[in-house]
Amino acid sequence: MPRKGMKTLNWFSPKHNSTIDTNSPSTSQFSSPSRFAFSPSRSSFSEVVIDRTIEMAETMITKWDPDTTTFAKVTSLFYENRKEAKDFIKCVNNLHKAMHFHASENSRSDKLIRAQSLMQIAMKRLQKEFYQILSINRAHLDPESISTISSRTSISTRSSTSEFEVEDDDDRVAAISGESISEVEDISSGVMADLRLIAECMISSGYTKECLQIYKVIRKSIIDEGIYRLGVEKLSISQVHKMHWEVVDLKIKDWLNAMDVAMKTLFDGERILCDHVFASSNAIRESCFTEISKDGAMILFSLPEIVAKNSKKSPEKVFRLLDMYTSIVEHGTEIETTFSFDSESDIRSQALTSLVKLGESIRMSLAEFETALQKESSKMTIAGGGIHPLTIDAMNYIILLADYSNVLSDILADSPPPAKGSLPESYFGIADSDFSPAPAISLRFAWLILILLCKLDVKAKHYKDVSVAYLFLANNLRYVVIKVRSSNLKYLLGENWISKQEGKIKQFATNYERLGWNHVMESLPREPNASMAPQQVKEIFKRFNSSFEQAHRKQSHYVVPNSKLRDDLKVSIARKILPVYREFYNKHKDTIVKERHSSHVIKYSAEDLAHFLSDLFFGPIESGSSSSVESSPSRTIPSQLQ
Repeated sequence: MPRKGMKTLNWFSPKHNSTIDTNSPSTSQFSSPSRFAFSPSRSSFSEVVIDRTIEMAETMITKWDPDTTTFAKVTSLFYENRKEAKDFIKCVNNLHKAMHFHASENSRSDKLIRAQSLMQIAMKRLQKEFYQILSINRAHLDPESISTISSRTSISTRSSTSEFEVEDDDDRVAAISGESISEVEDISSGVMADLRLIAECMISSGYTKECLQIYKVIRKSIIDEGIYRLGVEKLSISQVHKMHWEVVDLKIKDWLNAMDVAMKTLFDGERILCDHVFASSNAIRESCFTEISKDGAMILFSLPEIVAKNSKKSPEKVFRLLDMYTSIVEHGTEIETTFSFDSESDIRSQALTSLVKLGESIRMSLAEFETALQKESSKMTIAGGGIHPLTIDAMNYIILLADYSNVLSDILADSPPPAKGSLPESYFGIADSDFSPAPAISLRFAWLILILLCKLDVKAKHYKDVSVAYLFLANNLRYVVIKVRSSNLKYLLGENWISKQEGKIKQFATNYERLGWNHVMESLPREPNASMAPQQVKEIFKRFNSSFEQAHRKQSHYVVPNSKLRDDLKVSIARKILPVYREFYNKHKDTIVKERHSSHVIKYSAEDLAHFLSDLFFGPIESGSSSSVESSPSRTIPSQLQ
């Protein structure tokens, strides 16, 4: 039964009863005696009909008796002479009608015995032809070829006097929709027409079982082989349980590809072929397609359930489960349409069961991730206030989850979202974008990021220098915002959320500047152009030199990986220091230059200070490039959460 809230399961709705033919396939216009009760001479008339029909049929049928001549044994009627093949079918149909007509009057007639003998020969011939056409034309009847030349809707609505029928040996072009088709499609459609002619003749003649037996054996082998070639095999729960995840992962990749090919080509093509060949009977079409497809479909649709039950619930594996869940949902309509018969309810049920089990496993994996994030308690600090590995791993993981937001909104429909009361005011108004699939899923992503930011706040407290703690917070929040802007999180959280976080980044940067550079700024006079005694000028230069060197020595080890934030900080610091220093320097340098040891007093020009400031926030050379924090997300478990 579908779970409450799982909207994507709607396409697994209960099926209405299929339309089953109430008339036997062998029913013909001559099966009702009342149609010919118009004359006292009916008996003699039926004898004339049966005699003439037997006479015309005997030559044709015996010619192609595979037990009498080597020619008939090794030659294909439908490939040797298509016009004669068509005449053969008409001859058999006429013989069958005449037998019904005559049997209504005299069921023990010797003529019926002879006619029945000819009918058996003809059916043996047609069985041979049916088998040969199916066997020899496997390439022309492969599901992909069939899918390209027709659709189930157009085929199922055609009459038994199909436009596939070929008029003579020279007319090899078969039109399906009135459009020109390639030579390969021409051959495929011609073969389909031949199979339909034979099938309808055998079914109407009472040889349904023999016809279906041939068809089922050959076409079932094609489906089973197709599933196997796509890399999907029947596995037990114990087999999957013993496999390493790497092996299971490869099998899931094969399954994802197989699911796409099987639903768009393999099963679809087989359904089209079956619907066409046995278009005369809904009941036959249903039983035939169900029997040839059920084993392969059950193998295909059962693997996700087995994987969901046996995979350990961990954050790294959730993406494969989400891929499988998404694949079933995306092919939901095709599953419902292809396996629409009542007898195929087990197939639809298996697909639904796999979907439900995948959903349960995904919910548990996400809960594991949230719990691991909340429990993360490492006290590691990043030199220079750079990006923490927890930020990188957690955000990479979350943005990958955001790619599945549509299915996650369905999977998590039954799980209550975090209460707005548990979110700070800055998180209200999220998901204000028109692209957001649902506010509830947006709140969930906001909640996960909030947990991460709270963890970063705790880690910032481990820095002894408060200024670098604020730089750490600015760096990490900038990284979070960049990841949000460049992923689906942008549409889930909205511009309002992003703007508020950017405001926080500015606050962190301002606090860093205040704590890290205020003492440098305060070492300069408020009125740099004011007249001063030489000794006072010396003291100001010395105080500034000491403050700047101390700040630069410390700040040179700090890191700002994001170029924009780095430039913004340097520009902001320079604007607060350089103009004041330049004015003071230009006003008073001449006073000091005249004295001895002036170089120990005036160490820097304004240009020197600008150069020193431009080198800030790259960190020590041995720390390596900071570009690694901008790398693409990988589907691995966050290292800080292990």
